[in-house]
Amino acid sequence: MIRIEDVARYMHLRHLTLATAESCTAGLIASLLADMPGAGTLLECAFVVYSPHAKLHCLGVQPDVLREHNLTSTAVAGAMALGAAQRARAGVIVANTGVADEGGDGVPAGTQCYAWLLRGGERKPAPRLFVETCQFPGSRNEVRVIAAHHALARIPHYHALWAKEGA
Repeated sequence: MIRIEDVARYMHLRHLTLATAESCTAGLIASLLADMPGAGTLLECAFVVYSPHAKLHCLGVQPDVLREHNLTSTAVAGAMALGAAQRARAGVIVANTGVADEGGDGVPAGTQCYAWLLRGGERKPAPRLFVETCQFPGSRNEVRVIAAHHALARIPHYHALWAKEGA
């Protein structure tokens, strides 16, 4: 797995800033990045939206998205990323929602849904949303930590794909 230090270095070299919209990870994604030297130039803000009401109220996730899709879905993660993008200026938005333990609704424990929204200035490619779903083993807190690491570790991958589109 890619080290957070390497993600921070990648972001520094490319002048990337991050905003997060976190449900299951409850701020761990932002916290891991905040642990890195120079985090003040990397991290803009973090929205922790654990409840459906918070997703609606804080990020503007539409009620029909919440109603039509399971809370643990890439549709909800994508809507969270788009809502955070409307409220933040960062060029990278990462959203996470999932279940760390037996969560009901038929969703297996450890299921995590993500969205990475990448955007930039006028000479950059058009904004692009990437989504994925993963399932991680472990206890509740182990899943949350692994999920937060995964969210950051995928930034260089998706950023490179997005940047290649503009080349």
